[in-house]
Amino acid sequence: MQAKIALIMGSKSDWATMEAAAEIMDKLGVAYHVEVVSAHRTPVKLAEFAESAVERGFKVIIGGAGGAAHLPGMVAAHTRLPVLGVPVQSKALNGMDSLLSIAQMPKGVAVGTLAIGTAGAFNAGLLACQILANEDAELAQRIDSFRDEQTDTVLANPDPREA
Repeated sequence: MQAKIALIMGSKSDWATMEAAAEIMDKLGVAYHVEVVSAHRTPVKLAEFAESAVERGFKVIIGGAGGAAHLPGMVAAHTRLPVLGVPVQSKALNGMDSLLSIAQMPKGVAVGTLAIGTAGAFNAGLLACQILANEDAELAQRIDSFRDEQTDTVLANPDPREA
């Protein structure tokens, strides 16, 4: 199956966060490509990756980065594809630096910014799948089933004191 989602991150250490995006894509049966693409250490690779993303068949790019977190914005500057940015929690400022770096894009270069950390990564994976589901009825049904399962779990366990 051809991967339609690219899951990229600024460094190997970001995988601990970005793995949550892979988790939901695996659950929903969506193929994805994973690669480290650093905005600062491999800027030429970043530009080449983003500029070739459409011809490689990607429909959505998820970019996770911490600290200065330039990866999602720089990728967005080089492609017309939707880019979802995941702020990786940093040690210095607990991820606020990452969040602000990704969210504060200049007018005309859009990046959809998710929450800091694994919740944001998971939701980026889910959102990427929802984007693809606009043109994939089977995937849309799997997403509906996932949401129904979440609802059923909450309704079946109304008392928070019970395990």
